[in-house]
Amino acid sequence: MSIKLERLSHTFVEEISKILMSEIKDNDLKFITITDSKISNDLSYAKIYYTTLNENKEEITKKLNKASGFIRTKLCERIELRKMPELNFIYDESIEYAKNIENIIENLKEGNHE
Repeated sequence: MSIKLERLSHTFVEEISKILMSEIKDNDLKFITITDSKISNDLSYAKIYYTTLNENKEEITKKLNKASGFIRTKLCERIELRKMPELNFIYDESIEYAKNIENIIENLKEGNHE
């Protein structure tokens, strides 16, 4: 990924987080953490990764993708780009994966001391 795309990706994370906190009316979407974004080289698509404490991840993903047009419009107002990419929200499973690995390591440590 080029430096420009990395900067843009970081800007997307910051701005989408601000939009979700201040401008979205759905309370389910206010407590979401945007963790990362991956933007295609031609700026046509952006995958936006998020986490939430809400158990119903599929419902949250549907709501985010439904609100993606609104979020994209707000991004256009805040970021100057020739072409604003289509936003696709994806639940970030890396945090859960890391917790599982940490639990396995802890269990192995406890098993070795017995």
